[in-house]
Amino acid sequence: MPPSSTRPSDILDDDDYPAYTMGRAAEMLNTTPAFLRALGEHRLITPLRSDGGHRRYSRYQLRIAARARELVDQGTPIEAACRIVILEDQLEEAQRINEQLRAQGGQPQPKPPA
Repeated sequence: MPPSSTRPSDILDDDDYPAYTMGRAAEMLNTTPAFLRALGEHRLITPLRSDGGHRRYSRYQLRIAARARELVDQGTPIEAACRIVILEDQLEEAQRINEQLRAQGGQPQPKPPA
């Protein structure tokens, strides 16, 4: 959980703060706790644990889970849906980094050969 010096308004703005219990997260996504556990088993999301050991989800994780749910609802197997969401997330991050580098006038450096 957050340090005691964290202001409540900081927590409300933090997409990574584990604010939602499994039951609440499932309710918000209109799914079941079993679906959320399955996403964890497929390593799409890894909820943090409360001091009592209960799963806690962040807003970011709920957005990721919602995208997976959308794909599963369209008929995509959960394993494939998780992989698709992971790849989409990686692509978005790479595009963000490229945009930052362009804004700074830098060029991405090629990876050295292995």
